[in-house]
Amino acid sequence: MTGGIAHDFRNILAIIESGLRLAESSSEQPEKVRVFIAGAREGIDRGLKLTSQLLMFARQQELEACAGDVNELLRTLEMFLNYGAGPGIRIVLDLAPDMPKCLLDPSQFNAAVLNLVVNARDAMPNGGEIQISTARRVVKAATAGAPAPGTYVQVRVTDSGHGMSAEVVRNIFDPLFTTKGERGTGLGLPQVGAFMRLIGGYVGVASEPGIGTTVDLLFPSAEADGIAGLPTLRG
Repeated sequence: MTGGIAHDFRNILAIIESGLRLAESSSEQPEKVRVFIAGAREGIDRGLKLTSQLLMFARQQELEACAGDVNELLRTLEMFLNYGAGPGIRIVLDLAPDMPKCLLDPSQFNAAVLNLVVNARDAMPNGGEIQISTARRVVKAATAGAPAPGTYVQVRVTDSGHGMSAEVVRNIFDPLFTTKGERGTGLGLPQVGAFMRLIGGYVGVASEPGIGTTVDLLFPSAEADGIAGLPTLRG
């Protein structure tokens, strides 16, 4: 978990660097400079939250799960995700209305979505579009390799990149496994998988070489039981 947080922190530092670089190159356009600096400051704030989380793990403190609104979190995160995606890649949000609240930890949620966006970006070296959508999903029957029966809030991240073979997909949640060579750490997706298991959720990946990749994050709905009785997340 600590290694995963360090990986997320590196992503944030890269985005801060990108914001400052864009600000420097736009010195004659004050409005743009203010926007880019605001993005860098947001990155610093998120980095401080991750640092606090790392200290919690070091002290063996518990993280309390909460009922959160994924649509609200994604709207707040949108500008930051655009920095993470970089030039040439467009982030498109397709948020379903009237979504139930679900079980999550906001900081880990933000880190998970950012990880998926960075992976999608790396899969589209010539640019493209990353779609992030939400939906209410009901699983009625238990089947092997599928989420447990229940109501979930689904966050889907889709890209049109180079995709992955079935063999690669089978290994992407193994710690230190990477297809990016020296550029990869093999910690991003294992961190996402660990977070989803921790909250009783599910992560599914569908990919086809030359077509692209879709990742579904399923968060347990909190609408039935409310906030009372939500489990404690242990670092």
